[in-house]
Amino acid sequence: MTATLAPPARIGKAAVGALGMLAVATGALESVVTPTLPLLQRELDMSPAEGALLSIVLLITGALVTPVAGTLGDRYGGKRVLVRLMAVVSAGGLVSALAPNLPVLLLGQVLQGAMVGALPLSFILVRAHLPEGASKVAIGTVSGLFVGGGMAGTLSAGPVAEGLSRHWMFALPTIAVIGATALVNGLMPHDPPGRPDATGVDWPGLVLLSGTLVTLMLVLALAPDIGSRPLVLGALIVVLAAFVTGWIAVERRAAAPMVDLRLLARPAIWQSCVLTFVICVGTSVAVYLVPQLFAVPSRAYGFGAGATEIGFYLLPGAVAASLAGPISGMGVRRLGSRAVVGAGIVIMAAALTALAAAHSEVWHLVVGKMLIALANGLCVTAMVTGTATSVGQGDTGIATGLVLVTRVIGFAVGAQLGGALLTAATPSGSDVPAESAFVTGFLVAGAVTALSLPVARIMSKGDKE
Repeated sequence: MTATLAPPARIGKAAVGALGMLAVATGALESVVTPTLPLLQRELDMSPAEGALLSIVLLITGALVTPVAGTLGDRYGGKRVLVRLMAVVSAGGLVSALAPNLPVLLLGQVLQGAMVGALPLSFILVRAHLPEGASKVAIGTVSGLFVGGGMAGTLSAGPVAEGLSRHWMFALPTIAVIGATALVNGLMPHDPPGRPDATGVDWPGLVLLSGTLVTLMLVLALAPDIGSRPLVLGALIVVLAAFVTGWIAVERRAAAPMVDLRLLARPAIWQSCVLTFVICVGTSVAVYLVPQLFAVPSRAYGFGAGATEIGFYLLPGAVAASLAGPISGMGVRRLGSRAVVGAGIVIMAAALTALAAAHSEVWHLVVGKMLIALANGLCVTAMVTGTATSVGQGDTGIATGLVLVTRVIGFAVGAQLGGALLTAATPSGSDVPAESAFVTGFLVAGAVTALSLPVARIMSKGDKE
């Protein structure tokens, strides 16, 4: 009994605040590309498809790192793994800051992608040092602060890139990550290993998972050019299927699997993964298309906005997303996960459909993006919170990691879908896509989001305090 009650007594507000600061810093570093993507495309001479690839490389790396980080955190302690992971993120931020061209910038984004693994590690620490009821609110708060950091990055990236340079928009949040990591290391008490008896690392599973996600990235990157390279894309899909099949076979037989597939059989886990994927596809299409629509020249049908203006236009959405985290945590505690997720899906589907019909004024896009960000924050935080508290403490990292991986893949698929639509609708010799591409994108995203309602209806209501 003493061992069970000791961890909550060892944590203080300063330690929780350090985790929150790290969430803000990593969220800011993750978000700087979105509002400045048109600027980066111009400076680095990128096509829309290459721009979409840049916007998802970080997420794909996160999809690889997150389950590994969650599993290692469950085994060896969240703090120990978190500090080492942030060293990789800091290196990636510095590479991005110094990048002279697109290949080097892509390398920096690959390294930065390790930051996605910080969330399940933070959840491990929260559950280790807080009682059950408080941990639900704390998980929602940490998630909200991560999105709040995204708000800061979204707002500052444009002015920094235009006033100083694109290099500084990566350097400044990287410095913040380094400082916050030092605070976490100094203030957060060590958490005991959850699985000290686990033997070794599941290297075959890790290699096959890496192959699966790298191949998936290539498939998504080539999807916009399917008409010119159908055989290459088809071959990659076959390789992807082979990797997935081999990975499942290895994980089912491994004594200490990197990803315990038995968790996916639990309704709370697979339902959360399916919902997270579908909702994030819908969200990501809007996240990609809205800044592109702002940047379309005013002589056409757009608004001719620069990076700074785009950042300010996206700010209300970032504020809404940052508030959605704690609101969702409290909503799950009082109403249950199903009610919060259902409300978020309805809001998002309605907002996407409205954007397809009305996008001729700046406020149309601002309000629509704000509602989409709010809905996404409500849904994803509710599912992560419900998942984290539906498993034993020793499985917190990997269970939430699975949900976050599907979030990352959903965002990657949505971004590439948006890029493919704009690329296909851009006439030869022009850099302005047809307006119909935006309408189609918003309608498809709304329809995809609405398809998740049947799954939400069969969700468990979730525990209520």
